[in-house]
Amino acid sequence: MTLDYSSQSLPAETLEKILVDTGLLSSPELALGQQKTPPGGSVLETLLHAGTLTHHDIAVARSLHLNLPLIDLKHHKVQLNALQLVPEEIARRYHAIPLDLIDGELVVVMEDPADMQAVENIAIRSGWPVRPMLGVHEDIETALALYYQSQAEIERQLEQISPRSLPTEEFQRLTSEDITQNPVARVVSLLLQQAMRDRASDIHIAPGEQTLRIRYRIDGILHDALEVPLSVHNALISRIKVLAEMNIAERRRPQDGQFAFHGPEGQPVDVRVATADTARGEMAVLRLLDKSPSLLELGELGFLPPTLNLYQKIYSRPFGMVLISGPTGAGKTTTLYATINRLNRSTTNIITIEDPIEYQFDRVNQIQVNRQANITFATGLRAIMRMDPNIILVGEIRDRETAQTAVQAALTGHLVLSSIHANDALGTLYRLMDLGIEPYLIGSALAGVVAQRLVRRVCTHCSIPTKPTPPEQLAYEIEMGEPPTEIRQGRGCNFCSGTGYRGRAGLFEVLAMTETLRRKLVNGASADELKQQIVSDGLIPLRHDGMVKVQAGITTPQEVMRTVYRSSS
Repeated sequence: MTLDYSSQSLPAETLEKILVDTGLLSSPELALGQQKTPPGGSVLETLLHAGTLTHHDIAVARSLHLNLPLIDLKHHKVQLNALQLVPEEIARRYHAIPLDLIDGELVVVMEDPADMQAVENIAIRSGWPVRPMLGVHEDIETALALYYQSQAEIERQLEQISPRSLPTEEFQRLTSEDITQNPVARVVSLLLQQAMRDRASDIHIAPGEQTLRIRYRIDGILHDALEVPLSVHNALISRIKVLAEMNIAERRRPQDGQFAFHGPEGQPVDVRVATADTARGEMAVLRLLDKSPSLLELGELGFLPPTLNLYQKIYSRPFGMVLISGPTGAGKTTTLYATINRLNRSTTNIITIEDPIEYQFDRVNQIQVNRQANITFATGLRAIMRMDPNIILVGEIRDRETAQTAVQAALTGHLVLSSIHANDALGTLYRLMDLGIEPYLIGSALAGVVAQRLVRRVCTHCSIPTKPTPPEQLAYEIEMGEPPTEIRQGRGCNFCSGTGYRGRAGLFEVLAMTETLRRKLVNGASADELKQQIVSDGLIPLRHDGMVKVQAGITTPQEVMRTVYRSSS
């Protein structure tokens, strides 16, 4: 949201003078902003876009002029009883967030508390006298997105659900108009919308002894979202099955399906659904695939410069096989797509076989796996080889047939990119052997391997320097050769839901298939000999890469230990 400061209750000229008087803005900067502002435009907006000013600077100026405290929403918890008094539409219209009820007044944090019309309208709609407080633009924006959640609406809809009046067959007869009014359909829709607002990648719905437990996976970690009455279990699962075109009468056999919906901002989202029967009843897991995010560049994924340089040499080869390895959810597809984006040129024929297609490229021919039509990774790859490709992307190598076909493609002059499940770069070589590929073929076909993990980023809103625990200090010292003086740790705030982390970054190790490594592999060298060789060839291990990011304040030793040490020890 962008505000027009020229139309606010506090004159822009007054704000400009206060900013200059307090040293937040220099007179030459103000003069330059006035020169660059078109007639009728806002000087403050011009300065904001140029980076000369921040919204925090303007909030400080307002605070001084109005003699009001500046509320830091990052460290104040919005109370539900206050939030329920102000409709979301009103809060967004006036860029205000209700904070608390204190001494018979509704405390509301606003960007412009001097706007008496807004204060009066909020008081009328809430039915309470309003005590306006001052907040920063970005903090209010984040709080609006964070606190106007769907839980209260979900609870209201659940109260309307009667198990007797909702047989599973009813969902198959609902019209589109009925669906918008049906409480079970509304609950499922609200759960999906809230999951997208919370940046969740998965929704877990599982019955317990007395309640139905719903959890969101955010930044790789499961968080409790809410618990609902167990009586609505069958109705919710049936609704999800109908959306995913699954058999609602079959409850004991595992099923898979998918559907699509539009997120809170209208973005298209694909949902992959898996169900299975448990001792307490049927559970469902929904994987959310947001189709709208912009494609990340390789440099934005978290590669260290020497690691990125080595990887660039590998994927720049005219032929050979490049594999991205790691567990499920490690970001392998993101790395593959960023690589394809680098290689995508008008002189190159790139063809992919994927399941699912998560991002569509210009000038790239993408094929969707369709098992009913006998289009698998292996059959699709064989078909692609007859279509004169330069570069082939295979979504995943998971069986012997796909692995053998990919090796043949790499040996016949194609650059083949794919993902594979393995713990680390060296483990990828043994995984290929497990799939039936001879060592001499691996040595000839494989150009290189990238092993990766995702670690949670320290929340930039609440991070502080702190001393590491003894285990963290020992892990850091083993990798870096010196003890850490301090690390960055998130205290937990409203922006990170109290976790201390927000967003994720990649850890990478890159193995290049050198001539020496090829000879040792073919001659049956031991795992220790191969490990020594890849390190001498320039591989930076995942653990070391993680601790370098700890040193930079990106993540914590605990995160590196959680994601790397446990899986590769």
